[in-house]
Amino acid sequence: MEEKYMVNDILEGTKATLTTYQGVISEAENMQLRQTIQQIRNNDEAFQYELFKVAEIKGYYSPAGPADQNQIQTVKNEVSK
Repeated sequence: MEEKYMVNDILEGTKATLTTYQGVISEAENMQLRQTIQQIRNNDEAFQYELFKVAEIKGYYSPAGPADQNQIQTVKNEVSK
């Protein structure tokens, strides 16, 4: 398997895991468990960002361009409803 595909697969898997952590955190009643999962999530977010930067430098990933003010306002209006 090519490195590009492996990196993108790891990024997608990490993104899915981060979503799962968020669900666990929001439902955890035990504060120690909640804090532990938050720390694991924070570490995984840092790892995901570092891998993203490597993928970007190597040309494996191209982020979306910046949003213009009209697009930003449209999203603000939608989420404010």
